[in-house]
Amino acid sequence: MKTLPTPTTTPNAAPTGPFASFVRFVVFGGGTGVLCSLAVPLLAALMPWTLANALITIASTLLCTELHARYTFRTGRRAGWRRHWQSAGSAAAAYAATSIAVLTLHALQSSPSMLTEQVVYLSASALAGTGRFLLLRLVVFTTTETRSTPRPRPATTVLPRPALSV
Repeated sequence: MKTLPTPTTTPNAAPTGPFASFVRFVVFGGGTGVLCSLAVPLLAALMPWTLANALITIASTLLCTELHARYTFRTGRRAGWRRHWQSAGSAAAAYAATSIAVLTLHALQSSPSMLTEQVVYLSASALAGTGRFLLLRLVVFTTTETRSTPRPRPATTVLPRPALSV
């Protein structure tokens, strides 16, 4: 049976199972989401709402990527630029999914209730978040080797030094 790769860990970090990682993903991502929902209206008082939302989304994606690298998936190191870009791509896809869900609702119902809109948004967000978790766990924060296993060193051939004549 082929096993799925797991996130890279340092020798000092305990390996992280999928359920524990998912719980941490929800706590860090959800906690950041709640903070962002408070920050966007405050920043929107100083600038257009779309710009405030974009700035908060960028900042929260950077923060969450670091949190996910260090704690959710326990890589034991910073995320790095490659992982930040990959995470940003998955965040953009999740943002698009939730936007499409709410726009579809408004196309089907001209004025849905706030409760209906929140149910659609949160359902789409949960589905997109689950997909994002899987992408981050299986692609972004994983490698086929673990850091606790030393890499084999390539065999080197030592050639004798030529004798110097004086």
